[in-house]
Amino acid sequence: MNRYMQDVDAVAAIEDPMKRAAGAHTLVTDFSAAVNEASRVRRESLEELVGQYTHAAIAEHLNITRARVGQLLKSGPRPERAMLGYGELTVALGGKSEGDKEKPGPVVSTDDLGGYQLVSDTARELGLSARYEVVQPPGMIDLNRDNLIVACGPRLSPLIAQVLHADRRFQFAKDQDGWHLIDRETDTIHRSPMDSGENRDYGYLARLPRFDGGGTFLYAAGVHAPGVSGALHYLTNNLAELYNQVKLKRFSMLVSCEFDPDTRRIQTSEALTPAHVPEHA
Repeated sequence: MNRYMQDVDAVAAIEDPMKRAAGAHTLVTDFSAAVNEASRVRRESLEELVGQYTHAAIAEHLNITRARVGQLLKSGPRPERAMLGYGELTVALGGKSEGDKEKPGPVVSTDDLGGYQLVSDTARELGLSARYEVVQPPGMIDLNRDNLIVACGPRLSPLIAQVLHADRRFQFAKDQDGWHLIDRETDTIHRSPMDSGENRDYGYLARLPRFDGGGTFLYAAGVHAPGVSGALHYLTNNLAELYNQVKLKRFSMLVSCEFDPDTRRIQTSEALTPAHVPEHA
């Protein structure tokens, strides 16, 4: 008996029908998610194989027909979906304290909400769901979670600032002229064009390690607020290409984006640097 049926039998043996129904519902949800993700892995594997073998050879090895190979290449979630996660995504947005009200509380910028909407729309297209949460001042956040995307700059979260030290290539820094990004390999300082009055900003996009060593999370930030949504714009518009480059490894890169000064919506985004994958990522 396989382990899945063992789980089913364990639930079926529960005497209380309410607890049995709850257990069965959980199993169906978990099994459905597993089947969906396995279908994605199968599709990705088959796409890799068709460059090396004929459909007939693949069909013979999998004990299916050539027609079925063709069907499976078009079924299941797109491989690049793995870049975001599976199931429900959590997008953590940085909250700033609003002190000019009777009851001050954390607020989220229009730029961050725009970035979240880009992720939410892309997730829906890929068969995922997304929700957002606000990172409360002073920036305490649980980073040890699956399916997590964080859009909160190091200025708002000391925890994020600590994690960013794991990136040996790109760093945020501040001097008398303000915040900027540094490429430590080339000793290049990237100051935002916004500081010169342009409707462009620079963003940082990465997959960073969790504190518990149990995985990674996606991260987006900007020199200024538009850079955050610019980084997420680049992610969602180049998901397949980026996934093919880095898969689920740790990486980091800098992004340039142009935005509408009135609506703050991102109009274009492009890579400012190639995606850097550290050794042993």
